[in-house]
Amino acid sequence: MEKKELLYEGKAKKVYTTEDPDVLIVDYKDDATAFNGLKKGTIVGKGAINNRMTNHIFKILETKGVPTHLVEELSDRETAVKKVEIVPLEVIMRNFSAGSFAKKMGMEEGVKFIQPTLEFSYKNDELGDPFINKYYALALGLATEEEIEAITKYAFIVNEVMKEYFDSLGIELIDFKIEFGRYHGQIILADEVSPDTCRLWDKETHEKLDKDRFRRDLGNVEDAYQEVFRRLGIQ
Repeated sequence: MEKKELLYEGKAKKVYTTEDPDVLIVDYKDDATAFNGLKKGTIVGKGAINNRMTNHIFKILETKGVPTHLVEELSDRETAVKKVEIVPLEVIMRNFSAGSFAKKMGMEEGVKFIQPTLEFSYKNDELGDPFINKYYALALGLATEEEIEAITKYAFIVNEVMKEYFDSLGIELIDFKIEFGRYHGQIILADEVSPDTCRLWDKETHEKLDKDRFRRDLGNVEDAYQEVFRRLGIQ
């Protein structure tokens, strides 16, 4: 499979067309951004880690009944994926208080919730990805009732599977953001699962092993990404 035209370039990836109209190639970059692009930098090796980690997790999720856009890993940084129409909802699952949630609710970070919580944001950079609920999404025509039900069902499955998996690696899954797409009438998991999109803390030390190290100038960003990758044990 070969890259044809550059279809889209985002903050973390380039997307190319292929000879198959149903398949795209995603090329992961080392570029890092935070705060809707206000902070920019580079995390060396990030592209390869995020690509391979995403594919590894997606394969696990597929075995648990979550359909994904994964077709084939082509190289350390490139993967063939199903061409989806992204549903313009950022789907955020939270198991502990952290980040914007902790700030909004006046909580300390790291407080475990009685139960996981699901949150939607409208995927729109110009508006700063504002928080919305199911009724906003329906009113704006962002998704149908059936699509939101499917997204909600899959999001909770993804959370349970990933919590258990990361726990086995000595990592606490604090929260994460995922995206879904429409593929021939079906809702499937798309985008990525990586230290860019998940908050991952070491279970013993509570050391942050994710993009917060970049956002908050904590240092050792590359080391944190490498540590997560090492624990995954991907060959």
